[in-house]
Amino acid sequence: MVSLSKNQSVSLAKTAGSTLSTIAIGLGWDPIKKKAGFFGGLFGGSDSIDLDASCVLFDAQGNPIDLVWFQQLASRCGAVRHRGDNLTGEGDGDDEVIDVNLNALPGNVAFIAVTVNSFRGQTFNEVENAFCRVINTTTGEQEVCHFKLNEQGSHSGILIASLARQAGDWEFKAHGLPCQGRTVQDMIPVIKNALV
Repeated sequence: MVSLSKNQSVSLAKTAGSTLSTIAIGLGWDPIKKKAGFFGGLFGGSDSIDLDASCVLFDAQGNPIDLVWFQQLASRCGAVRHRGDNLTGEGDGDDEVIDVNLNALPGNVAFIAVTVNSFRGQTFNEVENAFCRVINTTTGEQEVCHFKLNEQGSHSGILIASLARQAGDWEFKAHGLPCQGRTVQDMIPVIKNALV
C-alpha cells in the first residue's frame, strides 16, 4: 500500500502488481469534537457532519459526462456505483464508498474526479481525519493507495483525488484542492481546471 501526499500520483496497476478491473474508493472523515460544557454546547453545534462523496466522469477535454452522487447513485453506464449517503461521519473506517468497474467505463471517460462536499454548508474547519483510499476489489480487498488530508479551512468542498486513464492503466492523484459549493455541480469549473 502506498501512502500519498498532496499532489502525488501513482499507477494503480504498478502499485497493485497487476491490472485492476474493479476498485472501491473509500472516503472517510470525522467531525471535530466540540468542547464540553454549557458554552461549548450552546455555540458548538452538534458532533456530526454530513459530507457527500461524489464522482464526476470527464472526457479528455474536461467536459463532464456523468455524475454519481447522493441523488444519482449509479452512472448511466452502470460502471460507477455509490453505496449510499452517510449523514453523520460517525464511526471508524470508510464513511462512504464508491465502486468502479474500470473495464466497463466508456472509452471517452478520461478522468474520474472524487469529491467531498457539504450540502448543509458545513466547512472543513469542522472536519478532521479525512481520507481517500483505493481498494483492489478485483482479487479481494487489498488497499492499493491511501491519501490522508491534513488541511482544514473555511471551504465547503474538496477535490480530494482523481483517476486518469493512462494507456490501459489508471493513475491515482491526490489533490486535496479546496472548493466552494454545496453540491458537486458547483465545483465542476474548479475541478476541470485541475484535471486538464
